[in-house]
Amino acid sequence: MQLESLYQEIILDHYKHPQGAGLREPYDGEAHHVNTTCGDEVTVRVTLAGDTIADLGHDAIGCSISRASASVLHDLVSGRTADEALKLHEMFVELMGSRGQLTPDEDVLGDAAAFAGVSKYPARVKCALLPWMAFKDALARAIGGQR
Repeated sequence: MQLESLYQEIILDHYKHPQGAGLREPYDGEAHHVNTTCGDEVTVRVTLAGDTIADLGHDAIGCSISRASASVLHDLVSGRTADEALKLHEMFVELMGSRGQLTPDEDVLGDAAAFAGVSKYPARVKCALLPWMAFKDALARAIGGQR
C-alpha cells in the first residue's frame, strides 16, 4: 500500500469514527469558526486542568477533511500542556503551508501527518486548518479566563 493511500485511510477512519466529538460542559474556552469558501463550520471547546488540556470537544459540520482534522486534533493535543499543543499547532500549520514539499515527522504529528497530501491542494488546506485555528482561539480564551 502506498503512503498516500495509507494517509487517505487514516483521514477516512477519523471522519467515520471521530474522536472527541461533542461539546461537553464544563469548559474553559470555546471558539466557533466558519470556512466562508465552502461553508464548513466547527466549534471547539477546551477544558484545562492547570496548564494541561484535560479535554477538547468539537462539533464539526462539513467535509471529511475538516471533520477528520478535528478528530486528529483531539487525539494529538488531549493530555498535553498548552505550550506543547501550541508547538504541535505550529508544526501542523507549517505542514499545511508546505504544498506537499515537507515530509512530516510522524513520531511527533501522529495521524496529523496524514494531511501532508492535503497540503498540495490549497482549497482543501483551509478545511484541514479550520479546527486547528478554532482550537488556538479556544485555548487562548481558556488561558485568558474568557468563555
